[in-house]
Amino acid sequence: MRVILSVIYIFLLLALSGRCSDVYSRRDFPEGFTFGSATSAYQWEGAVDEDGKKPSVWDTFLHSRNLANGDIACDGYHKYKEDVKLMVETGLDAFRFSISWSRLIPNGRGPVNPKGLQFYKNFIQQLVSHGIEPHVTLHHYDLPQYLEDDYGGWINRRIIKDFTAYADVCFREFGNHVKFWTTINEANVFTIGGYNDGTSPPGRCSNCSSGNSSTETYIVGHNLLLAHASVSRLYKQKYKDKQGGSVGFSLYAFEFVPYTSSSKDDEIAIQRAKDFFYGWILGPLTFGDYPVEMKRAVGSRLPIFSKEESELVKGSSDFIGIMHYFPASVKNIKIEPSLPRNPDFYSDMGVSLIYLGNFSGFGYDIVPWAMESVLEHIKQAYGNPPVYILENGTPMKPDLQLQQKDTRRIEYLRAYIGAVLKAVRNGSDTRGYFVWSFMDLYELLSGYELSFGLYSVNFSDPHRKRSPKLSAHWYSDFLKGKTTFFGSQGITQLHRTFSSSSL
Repeated sequence: MRVILSVIYIFLLLALSGRCSDVYSRRDFPEGFTFGSATSAYQWEGAVDEDGKKPSVWDTFLHSRNLANGDIACDGYHKYKEDVKLMVETGLDAFRFSISWSRLIPNGRGPVNPKGLQFYKNFIQQLVSHGIEPHVTLHHYDLPQYLEDDYGGWINRRIIKDFTAYADVCFREFGNHVKFWTTINEANVFTIGGYNDGTSPPGRCSNCSSGNSSTETYIVGHNLLLAHASVSRLYKQKYKDKQGGSVGFSLYAFEFVPYTSSSKDDEIAIQRAKDFFYGWILGPLTFGDYPVEMKRAVGSRLPIFSKEESELVKGSSDFIGIMHYFPASVKNIKIEPSLPRNPDFYSDMGVSLIYLGNFSGFGYDIVPWAMESVLEHIKQAYGNPPVYILENGTPMKPDLQLQQKDTRRIEYLRAYIGAVLKAVRNGSDTRGYFVWSFMDLYELLSGYELSFGLYSVNFSDPHRKRSPKLSAHWYSDFLKGKTTFFGSQGITQLHRTFSSSSL
């Protein structure tokens, strides 16, 4: 059966990659559709302890394990003006970035750091004055270490008050220029990695030195939703009339396909996987509660929304942010927890996931129908909310010669943007698309071993020199209204452009 599925999968790859070879241009998208690119604070800024910044959980996690880190990263803290110039030359409508909570409010609560505040004011002003719309994420994995040490961070409901106060500072200080706020970056994967698997900060799990995968995963997910809802209510009550912005929530989205083509159990498992990956987050935001199947599987370990909390969470997201890269196949199987008699997220879900990215050094497999399916599922299951695709892209090994002429990345982006266009034409209320990432970054799970950037960064150079890749030229051409034709003629023209100009 596995062989049969593989044949079907390859057939779909070939057939549907052909569908996405249609010629299209930016003009085919609705008026006002936003195209941008993205980074995050820890991955881009560097300046780890400059101007009053204190450690986040990422600093502690990586240094305690002697892993590659973002102490300098791209040095965006000092090079932001240069980077905005590149954004302008590329033709971005918008730029998505995150604010480092521990740079703005070093202890997570209490006094605002004036130098951190000034940096973000300067950066946002630089974007706006050059016609680039800032899309700001408040929490991109990097909780101030002080709050983790003080009361356990996201496992404690005290975080809701502190996160709301932090958001209040951001709305007050930056809200006249920022109209798009994402509270939490990919809440489902953040929670699973940090509290079920222990593979990302704060590194808690049943098999870790501290933590309980059986309960903390769900407690943190619950607190994230309540913190988001609290911030959303604050914005609506205090700022929305004056500033006219919107507040959203984001999640990592797989498209799930059955492991075998004839197993009804695997079809049932797909719905369970969707309940756990999508419904866990979008269920409360849309309907005010978790999916029935999730409540049945997790039982008393899944927190319960009070009536007031349910009403607060329901409808609290003005848009949904989606991170999507590749699909996963789903097999119905009894998963043993990492510790006997101590169930965790995967054993509760009861499915085996096989990721179909198939990264080989040259990028992920190109499976654009998966993007279409994700957007269709959100449209059908959750009332077609406004959606921004906040991350989509493909990595390559950091080989400079290979990087500079990254035709594989162009093929990937062209196919996925085409898939977004198909979804929009089919009624999805998708309003924006952001390439991950604008430049090579410190990647949170792979350090400097993989690069997603449109621009390469020479991390051996103390000046962190940026250089456009072929994909930067392609994306710039697309943003400036040219078609996405990608035959041999198109490649030749791109190489000619690449050789003769910086952009």
